[in-house]
Amino acid sequence: MSSITLLHNPRCSKSREALALLDEAGIDVCVRRYLDDPLNGEELRALLARLDGSPRDLVRANETEWKTLGADRDDAEQVIAAIVAHPRILQRPIADDGERAVIGRPPENVQALLD
Repeated sequence: MSSITLLHNPRCSKSREALALLDEAGIDVCVRRYLDDPLNGEELRALLARLDGSPRDLVRANETEWKTLGADRDDAEQVIAAIVAHPRILQRPIADDGERAVIGRPPENVQALLD
């Protein structure tokens, strides 16, 4: 297996747990701190295509930024535009091996990429 990119927020306990699980499994992890290095629209579209889910899964709907937008969580382009404008609303952590991506909530979900 090649490396896994982890969209990571070190202040998030779930994100830290997912990183620890990958490290313990001996996986080469490329950590991307998405708040410091936000994803652009093209990257988010590609990520969404690799996720087994819907656009709504990418959004932290309880964040103030999301609530004030009034966007449709089921509309991929609205979700992508919102995340580009407000990276903090991106769900975390997300592990991505380039072919598949999973949201690490719970953190054990990242193990799906190890199978």
